Amino acid sequence: MPLLDERTWRAREAAHEARVDAWIVPHLERRRRGVKHPVLDFLFSYYSLRPAQLRRWHPGYGVTLESGPAFDHDAFLAKRGESVAWIRALLAATAARPAQFGCFGMHEWAMVYRQTQEEVRHNAWPLRLSPDDTAALVEERGVRCSHFDAFRFFTAPARPLNVLQPTRERQTELEQPGCLHANMDVYKWAYKLGPLVESELVADAFELACDVRSLDMRASPYDLAALGYPPVRIETPEGRAEYAAAQRSFAARARPLRERLIAAIDALPAHHPASAA
Repeated sequence: MPLLDERTWRAREAAHEARVDAWIVPHLERRRRGVKHPVLDFLFSYYSLRPAQLRRWHPGYGVTLESGPAFDHDAFLAKRGESVAWIRALLAATAARPAQFGCFGMHEWAMVYRQTQEEVRHNAWPLRLSPDDTAALVEERGVRCSHFDAFRFFTAPARPLNVLQPTRERQTELEQPGCLHANMDVYKWAYKLGPLVESELVADAFELACDVRSLDMRASPYDLAALGYPPVRIETPEGRAEYAAAQRSFAARARPLRERLIAAIDALPAHHPASAA
């Protein structure tokens, strides 16, 4: 079993804490002041990992402090083995599927389709187009969303407009590596693996999720320029080209993160169900 001396352990722990504090501290300050942020709050509200948990450093499976107690990874696996196996299957299926880059972020528009300014989720911020023009764009462009956890937030009238009807049961079948939400979710799968993977990998996935979320909302129907998020105007050919180029870049960044998560699961002892997935 790998051992870390206390000096190395504390140095890595401190580096991780300093890195994630750059994200956590501003969030906690906004929360203290009651200020909502339509872009960054998502990373702490939609995703269930609390700031203190993100800040806690783990070295990964089987690594222990030379002079301290070992984390009981085997007990964790005995409880979560089936979940770990499911995560591996989803990651592997997503990685093996061809990436699609033709959705142009229309999922965010489908979430406000046929709603008034007062009804939309982030109603403190204006829409870039009128509700009628927003609806017309959704109907003209169509929606090609493969991600269930985006699709489930579509308005009821928007759901029949999607070329797919994703369900939780079809998640492993449908997720693909060009999808912004699938690439943000690499963070979710990293933290759900918890102490089995090193916290540096969780932080890498969080950083990717931050950048993806920025594009997601810049290409959305909301006008967030006043917050420092200039729009990606996917209603124009130039905006769609800009979106697809960024989407390809994020897919390339997500690929090695998925590979690292799969490798971490595959390195588990053979007697655990997750390692045989």
